[in-house]
Amino acid sequence: MRLPTAAHADIPWRIHEITADFQIEDVWALPTPGGPADFQRLIAQFSEANADTPELMSSTIGKFLMAARWKLGELFGWDKDGEGLGRRVPSLKDRLPADLRDGPTGPELDGVPFRPIFLTDNEWAAEIANSTMHGVLHLGWVQDGDHYRGQMAVLVKPNGLRGTAYMALIKPFRYLWVYPDLLRTVGRGWEAGRGNAAWVNRAR
Repeated sequence: MRLPTAAHADIPWRIHEITADFQIEDVWALPTPGGPADFQRLIAQFSEANADTPELMSSTIGKFLMAARWKLGELFGWDKDGEGLGRRVPSLKDRLPADLRDGPTGPELDGVPFRPIFLTDNEWAAEIANSTMHGVLHLGWVQDGDHYRGQMAVLVKPNGLRGTAYMALIKPFRYLWVYPDLLRTVGRGWEAGRGNAAWVNRAR
């Protein structure tokens, strides 16, 4: 379910300390009901893709759109090394306060060029940069009634008019196919992982 930006902005996340110049693009409630200590299981699901943890893009359309995006990036030079983190823009790790800088970063995402920034008991953030934008994927663990669930936010800093146009161009595809596919797959993976000892071991 899509949430208003306030659902992310009004929570005192640590990510706010380093993203004052970013805009909140999307906020989504994840279909991952659990207890207060289940956040690490969510991180494990996002970071691994195998028989026990389905790929985050499982539908044919979702996989096609992701493949098309990387192909277009190759053709137009959006993802050249010189346009990425540490080149066109510095990593947000350079902004971290000492306690987060010296703490864990969390896992790498499987199959996509996001780099982890930091990991806490209820937050994980990763970043990506190319010639169109500097983006952040943020996962949090929030209380929702009598249970907890995951919450995903996407924050972006477009690179000028080209970046703004790019974000507008891909918006319909994200809402019609990418996000619905992602949420369905996350929900199926979460249910499949209930009671699975392998999940617990991977999340530690």
